[in-house]
Amino acid sequence: MYSKVVAVHSRLKEIVAEKQREIIRLKRGDVPLDRDKDSSPRRDFKGAVSVPGRVGLIAEIKFASPSAGIIREKMDPVSIGRIYEKNGARAISLVTDRLFFKGDLNQLPRLKKALSLPVLRKDFFIDPIQVRESFLHGADAVLLIARLLTSQQLKEMLAACRECGVAPLTEIHDIHDLEKAVECGARIIGINNRDLDTFKVDTKTTLDLAPLVPESCVLISESGITTGKDIRRLKGRSIDAVLVGTALMKSNNIAAKTRELVEAGREHGKG
Repeated sequence: MYSKVVAVHSRLKEIVAEKQREIIRLKRGDVPLDRDKDSSPRRDFKGAVSVPGRVGLIAEIKFASPSAGIIREKMDPVSIGRIYEKNGARAISLVTDRLFFKGDLNQLPRLKKALSLPVLRKDFFIDPIQVRESFLHGADAVLLIARLLTSQQLKEMLAACRECGVAPLTEIHDIHDLEKAVECGARIIGINNRDLDTFKVDTKTTLDLAPLVPESCVLISESGITTGKDIRRLKGRSIDAVLVGTALMKSNNIAAKTRELVEAGREHGKG
């Protein structure tokens, strides 16, 4: 286990401490990682979310969060995933943290079996063993939060992803995160509009940072996107995709909300 993690705000300390405990259990074998290697081919997450001429939708399955509380009462994630896929989402994001977000990693293999879309595992990654765990559960991609990792740790996590054939989505929130991500070789960048120090959301973060991201990178905007109008606002900002969770999961009509966001992305692609 890493002896040092980049300093984080007190609201994240509990989450990071729980991840450290989970890693200890993984490393001492309390959580088995010795089952047969997942032989299913990885789905192309990067290709799925970077279709020329459109802003793709990464539709998230998330039942709760520390900032929002309960977002939606529990229902079968596969049922939600099927709605997303049927209505045009390009990829699925599954939040797997159990304690703080009411997620369940064991749902990931079920989603892979039921759907044809790539599946991103969204959690708090601070050790390469979590990448291997994700691979064994069938993840096509994982979320790496630059703020939580030193440069050396981020390089090791990216290397672990390459070794497993899992796509890393490296999340940033400010210029310092961006510089770290690019220097470490990240090629899929997610701009999180949510400040992890305050949990406040401002989509201006994407507008400010997007022009600074190298053109060679796939660029994703995360958090605070609730309507098709929000996606249209990103026109001309070189955004390849948006990751949307709360607006979909809170909707009274998930299918209609998915179509709204997908159609807005088709109107205005990367420019």
